[in-house]
This record gives sequence, C-alpha cells and structure tokens, in this order.
Amino acid sequence: MFPSSDPESAVKGGEKGNSFSTFGGVFTPCVLTILGVIMFLRFGFVVGQAGVFAALVIVLASNAITTLTSLSLSAIATNTRVEGGGAYFLISRSLGPEFGGAIGLVFFAAQALSVAMYVIGFSEALLVLLPEGTSPILVASLTNLMVTVCVWVGASWAIKIQFVILASVVISLLSFFGGAAGNFDMQNLASNWGTGFEGTESFWTVFALFFPAVTGIMAGANMSGDLRDPARSIPIGTLSAVVVTMLIYASMAVCLGGSASREDLIGSNMVVSNVAMFPLLITLGVFAATLSSALGSMMGAPRILQSLARDRVFLQLVPLGVSSDDGEPRRAILVTALIAQTGIMAADLDSIAPLITMAFLLTYGLLNLATFYESITNNPSYRPQFRYSNWVTALAGAIGCGLVMLLIDWRWAIVASGLVAALHSYLTRADVNADWGDLGSGLLFERTRRNLLKLEDSLYHPKNWRPFILAFSGSGFSRPHLVVFGSWLSRETGVLALAQVIPGGLDDQSERLASQESILHAMIKERRLAAFPAVVVASDYTAGVQALVQCQGLGRLRPNVVLMGCPLSADRMHVFGGLLRNLEGLDRSVVVLRQIDESEGEDVAPSGTVDVWWRGRANGELMVLLAHLMLSHPTWQGRQLRLLRVVQSDSAIDEVNSHLEGLLREARIVGQTKVVVSDNAAHAIQTTSRDAAFVYLGLAIPAEGEDTEFLMHLEELVGDLPRVALVRSGGGMKLES
Repeated sequence: MFPSSDPESAVKGGEKGNSFSTFGGVFTPCVLTILGVIMFLRFGFVVGQAGVFAALVIVLASNAITTLTSLSLSAIATNTRVEGGGAYFLISRSLGPEFGGAIGLVFFAAQALSVAMYVIGFSEALLVLLPEGTSPILVASLTNLMVTVCVWVGASWAIKIQFVILASVVISLLSFFGGAAGNFDMQNLASNWGTGFEGTESFWTVFALFFPAVTGIMAGANMSGDLRDPARSIPIGTLSAVVVTMLIYASMAVCLGGSASREDLIGSNMVVSNVAMFPLLITLGVFAATLSSALGSMMGAPRILQSLARDRVFLQLVPLGVSSDDGEPRRAILVTALIAQTGIMAADLDSIAPLITMAFLLTYGLLNLATFYESITNNPSYRPQFRYSNWVTALAGAIGCGLVMLLIDWRWAIVASGLVAALHSYLTRADVNADWGDLGSGLLFERTRRNLLKLEDSLYHPKNWRPFILAFSGSGFSRPHLVVFGSWLSRETGVLALAQVIPGGLDDQSERLASQESILHAMIKERRLAAFPAVVVASDYTAGVQALVQCQGLGRLRPNVVLMGCPLSADRMHVFGGLLRNLEGLDRSVVVLRQIDESEGEDVAPSGTVDVWWRGRANGELMVLLAHLMLSHPTWQGRQLRLLRVVQSDSAIDEVNSHLEGLLREARIVGQTKVVVSDNAAHAIQTTSRDAAFVYLGLAIPAEGEDTEFLMHLEELVGDLPRVALVRSGGGMKLES
C-alpha cells in the first residue's frame, strides 16, 4: 500500500537533514495539535451546549471531513516527491501556482493565528495559578516569545520536547478517565443527552468552535521537508492520529456527559479538571497540550511561508525563503511570531477559532478538489501508491468542506472564498512562472478529449458551422496580411492554424521542422494571437498544402477554409490553378487574399465599408458570413457591410434590391444593399468599391489549361483595389441557419 524507503533518497534526505520518523515527525505532532486547547478548555462547553448525542455527531462529522481529507492528502503525498511546504506544496503541484499560492498564503495566516489561539488557551489555564490582576496579554505575549525561542533553536529540539509533552497529555487523560469512571452516573448522562443551547448558540456555532480541534492533521504534512520518508510517513502518521484522537474525543463526550452537570459543562472552562482524579494533572495536561499545539503550528507555519518564498510565487516574500546554516527558516519564524502576537493583542480564543475554521476548511476543500481532479483526468502521471482514495472520496470531502463553511457562517465563508479568489486573480495576472507541472493541462486535455468524442458522434447541422482556417502564412509570418485577415475572421468564433510548408525530405529537414514550429509558436505567443502552428515537410509546395489540408485537425475538428495568398505571375498561377482544382475535390472552402498594401496589424482596421459583391448563393452565402464575422471583431465594430450586385438594366433594380434586402433579413445580418447598373462588371466593382476597406468577390476555379487566362481575367476584375478576398465555397453552411 505504501512505498518502501529508497536508500538513495534516504541518503539525499540525510544530506538535507531530513531525519524525522513517522512517529516523531507526523503522528506525535498531529496528535498533540488535535488534543490541544479545545479539548481541555472548550470541549465541556461543546458537550453542555450540544448535549452528548449532538457532541458525538459533531465529533464524527468533523472527523469525517478530516478523514476524507487525510485520504486525499495520502494519495497526493504518495504520488509525488514531497518537499517542504505541506498542504501548499501538494496543492500548488496539483492545481498550479495560482491556487497553491492563494491557499498557501491563507493557510499560513491560519497556522500563524493558531499559535495565538493555543497561546491564549495556555494563558487562560496559567492565570488560575497566578495572582489576581495579572495581565492575560502579558502572559500570552511571554508564552509566544517562549514558543518562538524553542522553535528558533531548531525543529529537532522541538520534536524531542514533544515526546515529553505527549507523555504528559497521556497521563492527564488517564487522570480524567479515572475520575470520570468514579463519578459516572447514567441519570446524569440521560439528562445531558439532548441539546441545551443557550443564548445565541446553535449546532453550527458550537461546531465552529470545536472544528479547529481536529485541524491538526496538517501538522505532519507541514513538516514534509524534514521527514525521512514523507510519502510513507504522512499517510500512516496522519490517519493513525485521526483514528486515535477521534476515539479519545468520543469517549470524552460520553464521560463528560455522565460525570458533570450541564451547568458545570457550560459555565466552567476547567470542567475537565473538576472531573479528573487528580486535577493538578489536568492543569499539567493543559499546559502541555497548548504548548505542544503552539509549537506544532510555530514549526509548520514558517515552513509554508518559506516554501512560498522559494517558489517565488509572491516576489515580495522572496527574502523570507532564506534558511540559516542549519536549515531553519528563521526569517519566516520571526514573521509568524509577529502575526501570532497581533492575534494575541486583537482577539480572544472564541473569536479566533471560527476564523481559523474557515481557513482550514478552505485548505482542506482545495486539497480534496486537487485529488478529485487528479483522479478524473486519468493523467498517466497520477499513480498514487495509497489505494484508498478515489474521486468519490475526494469529491465528498470537497463538498463536505464547502457545505460546512456555509452552514457555520455563510458571510465569513464568502469573505474567505473571495480572499482566495482575489489572490488567485492577482497571481493569474502576475503570470507566475512555475517549473513544475500541474493538472491544469491534464484537465484541459481530458475535457477536450471527451468533447471531441461527443462532437464525433453528434449530427452535423449547418447552424453549427464555424470557421477553422488553415492560413499559409509562410516562414516567420512572411505573409503577415494572411495572419491578420485570418485572425479577424476566427478570433471570436473559430480556429486559426498558421501553416508553413518546408520543401525537401524529412531525413534532412527534421531539425528545421522542429525549429520552425518553435518559431511559429513563439511569434503567436508574442503577438497574442489565438492560433496554432502547423508545419509540414514535403517534396514540393503543392504536396505540402494538400497534406496539411487533409491531415490537419482531429476528427470533425479539421480545417474547412483554406486561406492563401494570390499569385501575381503566370508561372506561379499554373501551379496555383492545379492546387485550387485539388482543393475543390477535397470539399474545402478556399479564400484567396489579394492585398497590395502592408498590413498595419490586427488592432488597426482600414477605414471604409466592407463590400460583398453578390452573384448567387454558390459563393455568396460564405462571403456574407465571412464579412459578418470580420465585422464582429472588436477592431471592426462600427463599420458597415454593403451587399452589392451588378445588373445590366434599370428595370431590374427594384427586384434585385428587394432580393438582397430579403437575404440580409433572413440571415439576421445588419447591412445596406446597393444595385449598380453597368455593362462592365469589372469597372462597376472598381469604381463603387474604390474607398472600401475590404471587398469580397466570388472565385471560379480555372479549368485545366486556362490558368494564364484566369490570372488575366482576375487582374482585370480586381484592378487597383487594395484588399480583395476571393471566395470559393465548399459548402457545409447556410446563411439562414
């Protein structure tokens, strides 16, 4: 179930000082953090307000969430080489630096405030033994200083202290259970079985007060960078701690309900001490548990902050990533101590606990979500050696965390979620460069794979036609006007692939193929184009074009529009004419762009109208739709579409104009219509559209042997118009759809 220790990794770990075992590095910190201040000073209040039955429900529900989260934690921990940073490290390596950084910062703050919570609890217990009038803030501040000094000396020394503390907690629990056994009364248990909420208390307020008690499951994971074998220790140590502490809390709920009155349970913070056989041992246990929990949080929080700093997620935190010669994150320890001191000065135990609850629930929820996504993406790299977690348990854990957050206090839940969302948005805009993989690309791949399979099985309808443009832009965007025009047509609704044909054989052009793909990809990213590179090696240009047209794409998602430049010589036209005839046989639409001026870029559109010269539905429907798509681009907004036609007689003007208006109306496209009377179509087109920004004309495929005559006719038709798109429709779309 778990990986065995690797000698090589053990050596590497030893070089970095990673020497803590499962018991010392995970189980003990988790148990001591869970069996802390809430158990000794607030659990009696929980039982008194909620009653024994509801208290058991709270214990089981809380542990259900932490158990599910522990399963997710174990799965991720056994799927990667765990380094320092605990939950932050695991979430960032799964959900990416944006989610990891956002939740890492919030989780660090929660851990730092946990130090304040445990220190305040220690101070409450100590004040009973001190002279009346002693300042609680002074006692808490001195305790915080003492905890900081202990951790400052080194984690190894702090871990050794925890064994002594664990023994003290065990002795105090034996004292409590011994006293409870002597005072146990079934009638008392029956009277305390039901709820007894007073004032503003409710099930969820009591739940919020108790839940921080079980959040210690991260105490071991936070020490991940200091463990001898994190992938083995984290699952075993964490799950063992959850089971043991759940049994202790459930037993305590029954014992408290049977050995103390409801008034004592609610009114006395030291009710556990009153029930115990030797009250002084409970005081010792309170001191030990609160100090150990404070130590655990003070050890874990700086390591989260240090990991954040070393990953350079927040550049402002980079100086905190420095370690001392013995590997201790002392700068981060100092920051943690200052935050804890701020919590001590600003709040009390009851007000800090619900805030920490939200932060921990958010962290647990995202950890479960990361495991859920890892499971459903079927990423081959997701191979956890812990087998008892799957997408069902992970999703249940994530949903449970979200529901509990809302039920405890939906206002604070929204605030906490909004804070993480704001941090995520900030990191997204900051474009954090992470050199580790995350499941974002895997999730996109899986979603794309499923959608492609659905698309393959769905019935095609012309209503769903979208442009997938294969633009032969040449090497390094040598035909920039094709790139700009293709982007205008496809950015809002379609797909653009920038194609290049490398003449030659694959054996001597393979390196150039990889190089040109990289160059195209870099230029696409630099110009922020919504496009993909498509490069092929072929014996000649024609063969390369035909290969790309046939093979580019996947399933039904393949090019339906081929965008090419217009040849300006008879020699090139002979090759081009044969290519057009072959493309017609492949049922692809063809757009030939003839542009005699330089493109100013995608963000600058030429002034004037967009003119579409209608000669029938064969090519006209596609021309009108492409013109409409161009005008939908933000660069072209505010420009006007004109649908025009040449007739030879004035008597046909009204009928043709009515026909053109009907076409636009049925197509639900806004535009003007105009009928031009002329015996010379070429002269009419050039005169009417001389100030147009773009002109769309139909393209007839030349017959074999008529390529030269076709070029001459084309030049006569277009004349000096600066930007003309010649369109040959391959079908597949209807203007009315």
